[in-house]
Amino acid sequence: MFETGKDIFKHGFQGGGGDVVAHRRLRFIYTLFCLAFAVFAIRTLYLGFEGTDRSRLAMTNGNWAVQRADIVDRNGDILAKNIMSGHIALRPGQIKDRDKAANLIHQVLPYEYSVSDALKLINSDRKFIYLKKYASDAQRNLITKSRVSGIDVEPIQTRKYPKRRLFSHVVGFVGSDGRALEGAERIYDDYLRENQDPLYLSLDARIQSIFHDQLSAAMQKYRARGAMGLLMNSRTGEMVAMVSLPDFDPENLSADPAEHRTFKPMRGLYEMGSIFKIFNTALAFENGIDKEYYVAKPYDILDKFGRVATTIHDIRSFKPPRPKLTVDEIMLHSCNVGSAQIALDLPDGAQQEFFHRIHMDTPLDLEFGRTERTLVPKNWNQVERATISFGHGISVTPMHLLLGVNAMTNGGIYIYPTLRKRSVGVVRGTRVISEEISAKLRAIMVRIAEETSGKQARVAGIQIGGKTATAEKRINGKVDTSRNLTAFAGIFPANAPQYTILVILDEPQGTKESFGWRTAAWNAVPTTGKILDAILPLLFE
Repeated sequence: MFETGKDIFKHGFQGGGGDVVAHRRLRFIYTLFCLAFAVFAIRTLYLGFEGTDRSRLAMTNGNWAVQRADIVDRNGDILAKNIMSGHIALRPGQIKDRDKAANLIHQVLPYEYSVSDALKLINSDRKFIYLKKYASDAQRNLITKSRVSGIDVEPIQTRKYPKRRLFSHVVGFVGSDGRALEGAERIYDDYLRENQDPLYLSLDARIQSIFHDQLSAAMQKYRARGAMGLLMNSRTGEMVAMVSLPDFDPENLSADPAEHRTFKPMRGLYEMGSIFKIFNTALAFENGIDKEYYVAKPYDILDKFGRVATTIHDIRSFKPPRPKLTVDEIMLHSCNVGSAQIALDLPDGAQQEFFHRIHMDTPLDLEFGRTERTLVPKNWNQVERATISFGHGISVTPMHLLLGVNAMTNGGIYIYPTLRKRSVGVVRGTRVISEEISAKLRAIMVRIAEETSGKQARVAGIQIGGKTATAEKRINGKVDTSRNLTAFAGIFPANAPQYTILVILDEPQGTKESFGWRTAAWNAVPTTGKILDAILPLLFE
């Protein structure tokens, strides 16, 4: 085509000797033709690129690269997912056919814009306008198919949390800019940004839901300030459930106070009360203490001058079966007076060394975050040794307590927990007590669940072991007898534990059903029983 054009341009229709005027006319026409062709070619390339871009922006083609991997529970149930969406944008300066554009806007968004409203926007001097944020699939499709210049769809990926409050603390959330801020979103941020495959957590959404429901019901029934529940696989360290109430909505952070975002099992510090008698009893066994202690009256602890420094009491409901109790019976009946005497019979430094061995004196650097630093005595004297034996005078996080109890009962191995799904295998950890001592502790915990304060946690068909705790809270350095923390730590099946459970109620109130009592046997224990009754068929299906 171009060769023919050149020949005409050079010779005209009559050869080299043709009319000069005719030759100039042909050259002018040829020049116009080349310009038109160039414009046509450029426009074709532009439309080609624009079409490619529009295809990329189309929300329905499924070819977008997901910017962040899904988070799922151990069974593949979605906990966090990026959702493809888009905003409809108007660029008035790029509009070619104003009437067509105004009609399109009205057609796509009839309730937001009339044709005249659309024309006002199109004729404005604004460079950019969002006509609709998070437009529907149908609305976006109409825009992309119309191919009207100046109106297009801007892609956007939104992080959604289908379980909302159920996993708010554990899964966490990302900011509006997509930056990971809390929970698994932050801890595993590198994986989530660099991979397309889902991140499998060890948590089970079904188990988590049961914990959440029962703890919420307990908070309401006992008018508690808060509640916590943890379930750990004793053998693998997998966390199967982690609930902290009150919680928050990760998709609407302004709906709840900021303090609700604190994950109390990791960040809250509490005097945990009589569950510490498990540790005290382990120390007694380890140091060969095998005798009876007189527990029929309060026990005075003297200072170095022979004066009474403090007096150890038991709660009003404590009724010893006889005046003197063995080490096993002191734990079975949760006797403070007996526990204190055991602690004072321990070798100097034994208590500190033991709590260091099970990491009670330091923050825990876990795979899924760092716990708060525990509060331990600066001077570990007679009074401190006595009160720590039953969980007063030392403040730890619920996570510290869970891992300590698990180590006491799983055969003596301290295991660090994980939020990642693991396969069952040999327990890997550090031995902290002997298998023989662990077996003795389990036997006492079974008796507690069957004979004393843990009876309401029993579930038909499986043997449970446990220990209760009721601790008066320390407010501004002083003990407040009107506020307490109640807890139950349990293991099951007790003969060969596969799971360790911890349930805590913060400041529960007495009820008519409990005759006004606020102790763990009346609230934390029955709450644990309801949880166990619901989750056991799922754990052993």
